[in-house]
Amino acid sequence: MAPDPVVVCLGEALIDRLGPPGGDPAVDVPVDDRLGGAPANVACGLARLGTRVAFVGRLGRDAIGDAFTDLFLERGVNLSLLQRDDQRPSRIVLVRRSMDGEREFQGFAGDQGLGFADQALAPVRLPQADWLLVGTLPLAASVSGAALLSAVEQAQQQGLALALDVNWRPTFWDPSADPAAGPSKQALEAMQPLLLQAALLKLAREEALGLFGTADPTAIQRMLPQSPDVVVTDGAAPVRWHIGTEHGVQPALKPPTVVDTTGAGDAFTAGLLHRWSAPPMERLRFAAACGALVCGGAGGIDPQPGEAQAERLMRIAD
Repeated sequence: MAPDPVVVCLGEALIDRLGPPGGDPAVDVPVDDRLGGAPANVACGLARLGTRVAFVGRLGRDAIGDAFTDLFLERGVNLSLLQRDDQRPSRIVLVRRSMDGEREFQGFAGDQGLGFADQALAPVRLPQADWLLVGTLPLAASVSGAALLSAVEQAQQQGLALALDVNWRPTFWDPSADPAAGPSKQALEAMQPLLLQAALLKLAREEALGLFGTADPTAIQRMLPQSPDVVVTDGAAPVRWHIGTEHGVQPALKPPTVVDTTGAGDAFTAGLLHRWSAPPMERLRFAAACGALVCGGAGGIDPQPGEAQAERLMRIAD
């Protein structure tokens, strides 16, 4: 039997359909389809770094699902809890890219009338692990939301620490929503059980402002009764963090080139969890290196670094 994972990543695995820089991925060509989805990205990033990891998600019985299965097996991700759906397809997300590599999620493709496979995620029995890593997107559908909350409850009972990467994407909750819109009252209420249990809370600056009215990680930590570790990212700007009793600022590390920023935050999260036993400043610097290196290639998975690559960038930046 395979050893128990250190981290269980639960949530969506999907295709990021990257439009041509400055173009519309719904109509302009060429598009670049990349395997993605935040929990899947983190799982693959952890596996490449050498952390034992399991993925919990639901994919269509289609070419996308097959491609993910092959990728996970190649990376060494535990797939004992992966589900396949005979009726619903794997999700395709349309990603608009600016000329400087920044991206915006604008909608979906592939729905045949029954929704997407990730929306039908069924409850699972979690294995023993140190961490359960989740985002908020499964909460946007009732079935997958129930499966997520079941896993969060199990984590509390079994002693798994909950790592929450908010990953707010309004179009998952309402396909017609403005991609820049903040969380609705309904979404905020749905997120509360996760926010109140998280041992590690990772937010982008705009998510922190939308949820807490501040991007100060110390202030956010004080707002939650469990006083979680809080990390706030801000694109190429410095990361602000409060872990335990320590707090500080981690400047972004500069990659050799920037092709596409998709998945940078997920690589950062993978690096953070991989180095969790290190002192906080080392954790954040290693995570920053992982996030930077992903920007040098297309998509959120293919350019993910190994441990040696991340350490090399850390040395260069010294």
